[in-house]
Amino acid sequence: MTPPLRVLVHGGGIGGLTAAAALARRGHRVDVVELRDELEALGVGIIQPSNALHVMREIGVLEQCVKAGFEWEVLTICDPAGVTVAKIPQPRMGDVPSNNGIPRPVLAQVLNEAATAAGASIRFGTTITELVDEGEEVAVTLSDGQSSRYDLVVGFDGIGSPLRRHLYGETYAPEYTGFANWRVTLPRSPEVQGVVMSAGNLKAKALLTPISEDLMYLGSVFAEAEDFRPDPELAHEQLRERLAGFGGPIAEALAQVVDPATVVYTRISQVTVEEPWHVGRVVLAGDAAHASTPHLAQGAAMAVEDALVLAQSLDAAETVPASLAAWEERRRPRAMWVQALSRAILKQETGTPTTAEEDELLKVGIPGAAHVLVQPY
Repeated sequence: MTPPLRVLVHGGGIGGLTAAAALARRGHRVDVVELRDELEALGVGIIQPSNALHVMREIGVLEQCVKAGFEWEVLTICDPAGVTVAKIPQPRMGDVPSNNGIPRPVLAQVLNEAATAAGASIRFGTTITELVDEGEEVAVTLSDGQSSRYDLVVGFDGIGSPLRRHLYGETYAPEYTGFANWRVTLPRSPEVQGVVMSAGNLKAKALLTPISEDLMYLGSVFAEAEDFRPDPELAHEQLRERLAGFGGPIAEALAQVVDPATVVYTRISQVTVEEPWHVGRVVLAGDAAHASTPHLAQGAAMAVEDALVLAQSLDAAETVPASLAAWEERRRPRAMWVQALSRAILKQETGTPTTAEEDELLKVGIPGAAHVLVQPY
């Protein structure tokens, strides 16, 4: 396909900015609109597994990510008391590192700079108010009053995706899994040289993830009522109650959690768009199409893979509709496999009954999944 295409990316998160960088580097004219008023990243830190780092290399920011984060190679498994059970080397995709932990705000800044340097235009405090796919192009009106026409509109607009609602109404509204993630950023303990995961018969899991030379985060998943929210004054104590059965490095980290305002609570929801992820010249990607639980640390990795493969598909096909069909054919099986296994692991770790299909998936396990996911995407 002969560039430049006119592309609108709806959503300026990890997937959207990666798409903007990948597309603009290929000569396409890319606009990114983001509803938030400024560049920000909710949450704490993020794991970039090897397949995600492969994408970062492809858009020219691998060095910046590794320099700002914490590269690690070995997953440490502990029992609830903190006794090490296993140390599992992690595989690499090609010649990129096995894993990198990085603060989300830092990654957002790296990707924003990459997209801007490649020539993408990024506008904050802006969203789509009207969209009409006219066949050969898409007419778009934005909340700032500007109207433009695009060859392609890409929805990297998250689990609550407005573009998904535009295409399918409330058919694929987020499904709450019954579980929530508690996380808090702390000073990194010197012994935390990679992810330390503590699990056992407590129907709970806790982990420590290094995200820079100085920082790590403590994360844990628990079953929570859908309407539950931590008490703003007592969130640290509520987290301590839930992790009371853990010793060793988890307990040591928990002792540092003294400010309720530092506790980040996120309900874990899932989205599975069973119909096509593209309709005409509008396509959904990342969490807008296939949001997963975090149990393989692959949610953002799937989004950045989506972004790069979309750019590659536009390179290879003669028309936009053909490129979107080729893109989805490559992406759907892999993203759905990650989603299914992630959900099965959540159920297994929390003592929730699993199906026969999930039992088959669980034979792969977390270490096996890492080897699957360093295969070409």
